[in-house]
Amino acid sequence: MNQLKEIAQLFLKLGFTAFGGPASHIAMMHQEVVVKRQWMSEQHYLDLIGATNLIPGPNSTEMAIHIGRERAGIKGLLIAGLCFILPAVLITAFLAWLYVMYGTLPQLQAFIYGIKPAIIAVIIAAVYPMAKKSLKSMEMYLFACIAIALCFLGVNEIVTLFGTGALALLFSTFKNTNKLKSISPLLLLSGNTISSSLNFKLFFTFLKIGALLYGSGYVLFAFLDDELVKQGWLNREQLIDAIAVGQITPGPVFSSVTFIGYIINGWSGSLLATVAIFLPSFLFVALLNPLIPKMRKSKKLSEFLDAVNVASVALIAFVCLQMGVDSIANWRTIIIALVSLLVSFRFTNINSAYIVIGGSLSGYLLSLF
Repeated sequence: MNQLKEIAQLFLKLGFTAFGGPASHIAMMHQEVVVKRQWMSEQHYLDLIGATNLIPGPNSTEMAIHIGRERAGIKGLLIAGLCFILPAVLITAFLAWLYVMYGTLPQLQAFIYGIKPAIIAVIIAAVYPMAKKSLKSMEMYLFACIAIALCFLGVNEIVTLFGTGALALLFSTFKNTNKLKSISPLLLLSGNTISSSLNFKLFFTFLKIGALLYGSGYVLFAFLDDELVKQGWLNREQLIDAIAVGQITPGPVFSSVTFIGYIINGWSGSLLATVAIFLPSFLFVALLNPLIPKMRKSKKLSEFLDAVNVASVALIAFVCLQMGVDSIANWRTIIIALVSLLVSFRFTNINSAYIVIGGSLSGYLLSLF
């Protein structure tokens, strides 16, 4: 029972304070779970990151679900996932109500000005020990370079991950002159479910997206544009407003669908859209989590997982670089980023939420000058 309470407290806190997207959330979880509480080793945390990147759905939510499963079984899995998702869903639902009632969103730009530079510092501080752990040989350095190159070439994230893993298997095969054993890919089945009810259509639309979507929240918005805007359920301005809500609220970016569901069909649409988009993640993690130790024990699959871990770290670093290019553009943001970086490396046990809050307040104060 104490473990379940610990999980609930941790992920409720993260749900209210984890701004900045999956890379930032994973960095915050690393600080809390590996550095501060020592619930698992650095290597196992890396294995979980690699595993989340191999299945569809929101990566940071799936990491929360994995951690809950590792800590307290199926009950922990449910509590960690729900506690991480719930704060974002409640905040987003409230903003959706304001949006429909008043036709606009609160002006929060001054307070989020300094969040991204601070988040970038948190990510760098978290990626550094993960990179040291994953880059265990010259081969891994080579795979990391390949993954980074694929990122710069704009190659799809899942292709980068599976491709790097496949290269590791091929390299091992040639090195040991053994025959390559095949790895069965995960097969996802989807069907077109037709219903006369708008809520059922909403549910199955978001269920399909949750079961098939790889990549970041920005990929989600491309799906939504195709599934909702082109179907006439939503206009593009409303979709852009939903994207804004996903950026200014903590927790998973996928909570934007709570906002969209409310716009389309009120509270019932909001609830069904939210349940549908996150439900596949709980199921995928419940199925995959017990297999991770077996993958690590198998020599071939262990090498595959090591390469996927390296590629995952490379992807996080690449996202961090992109965020830096977009967010650190003047002396104010440079100061916030440098101070946050100094604090992150100097005080390794500090709660990363304080760094994010400090960045937000600093951004607001500096924007007055």
